Amino acid sequence: MDAIDRKILSELQRDGRMSNVELAERVNLSPSPCLRRLRRLEGGGLIAGYRAVLDRRKVGLGLTVFLEVKVERHSSKTAATLEKAFGGMDEVVACHIVSGQADFLLEVVVADLEAYERFLLDTLLDVPGVSDVRSNFAIHTVKSAGPLAL
Repeated sequence: MDAIDRKILSELQRDGRMSNVELAERVNLSPSPCLRRLRRLEGGGLIAGYRAVLDRRKVGLGLTVFLEVKVERHSSKTAATLEKAFGGMDEVVACHIVSGQADFLLEVVVADLEAYERFLLDTLLDVPGVSDVRSNFAIHTVKSAGPLAL
């Protein structure tokens, strides 16, 4: 990956909907070589996908909660089971295995406190292996899912 590839990736992180012609102009290439590079970056897995970033509040999802989840027993089987369970929950928009006090860090997005309570009691705490959950409520988002520094 060279400087032009990095520039292509940076520009696409800012606006993934721009045309190839516009992208080529921004990175000082003609459209054909720009498209070849773009296809190579996509084929190599550097670009994992394209999506719309929604305003959570405007679509009725006004509560973001970061959950520190501890597990009962540490094993690769337990981790795999929990990864699958958390990955299948629509409310979980990000899941990380972490070091420190917790074993998993989940970002959960729901409509409101009542919806969070339902998620916690009826879904999350029913998952075998979950021993403790600590909730951290987002008060205000300063920055979210920004572009990666290349």
